Amino acid sequence: MPMKQDRRLRVGVLGCGPIAQAAHFESCTKAHNADLYAICDVADDLRARMAATYAPQKSFADYDAMLADPDLEAVIIATSDPFHVPAAIRALGAGKHVLCEKPVATSVEAVEELKAAVVKSGLVLQVGHMKRFDPGLQAARDFIDDGMGALVALKAWYCDSTHRYPMTDAVQPLMVTSKAAKKPSVDPKSNLDRYYMLAHGSHLVDTARYFGGDLVAVDARQSQRGGMRCWFVDVEFANSVLGHLDLTVAVRMDWHEGFQIYGENGSILGKTFNPWYYKSSEVDIFHESEGGSRRVLGADGHFYRRQLEGFADVILDGAPMRGADIDDGIASVRAMVAIAESVRSGKPVHLDEVSGEV
Repeated sequence: MPMKQDRRLRVGVLGCGPIAQAAHFESCTKAHNADLYAICDVADDLRARMAATYAPQKSFADYDAMLADPDLEAVIIATSDPFHVPAAIRALGAGKHVLCEKPVATSVEAVEELKAAVVKSGLVLQVGHMKRFDPGLQAARDFIDDGMGALVALKAWYCDSTHRYPMTDAVQPLMVTSKAAKKPSVDPKSNLDRYYMLAHGSHLVDTARYFGGDLVAVDARQSQRGGMRCWFVDVEFANSVLGHLDLTVAVRMDWHEGFQIYGENGSILGKTFNPWYYKSSEVDIFHESEGGSRRVLGADGHFYRRQLEGFADVILDGAPMRGADIDDGIASVRAMVAIAESVRSGKPVHLDEVSGEV
């Protein structure tokens, strides 16, 4: 791992649940420009276990007490989705920068309320779409920006696998749980259409936008058969690029995620792996002028650590935002709401016409 810098962002993690244990605690300890300064969770037993494991400087049971600490500079919000917006607004109000897990919100109104708080604060808010820090995806984006010429069409797919848990259980740390953990009033998995769209569809939508730019309309269909849920979504980009998205949970095969992009001067074919393997996407970039393809090795595939380092670079050094900002968060939520509405209505839906929850 890279050596720690002398000046490092002091980060507090809100929530000691699975995503913090699998990704954010380790990212803070490994990042060259950030430290795990504090952790916060209402569950005393869980918080004590994580403090003993990851050794933050401070540990808090009360979120407002953590936010009141003058040495804390930024917060990673690693809670359940319904808690994201209230927690982010409180952090911004306390003068702390925010890296918030995706999806940043579950409704259009909530994410627009959060944008108002971001603008008022003048602080940095980055949405945790960590795939933007996959070196393979970054190489593809670089070719789109400088070499591909006019973008013509994009296809992307995110197909969870029935075998994902044996895969992830083998590589993730054993998750520590607590009966005292704070949970949403409604079980997120009580509506699987909504749960899968928020958990997985948010990745697919953001990847499409990362490559193709702003989405303006979607035309979605969904099928449920054989215990599988499948969304096929035709998308319209603002630049007139054609697109097609496939979200399927869960395929009877290996994890199946990737993209194909066609352009004036070349094409891109990408295969993305289960994120917990921390393996960069295999991306073949075909240059028409050379009649051949190139592939970036992408040896550093720790997307979560890389996204934290990018977040810290913006705050500490004024670097350009390479991650997803609040406008990307708004666009992602609007797209997911539009997809759900298109499935219900059987008609195309424009993103600027939607409101309400996913």
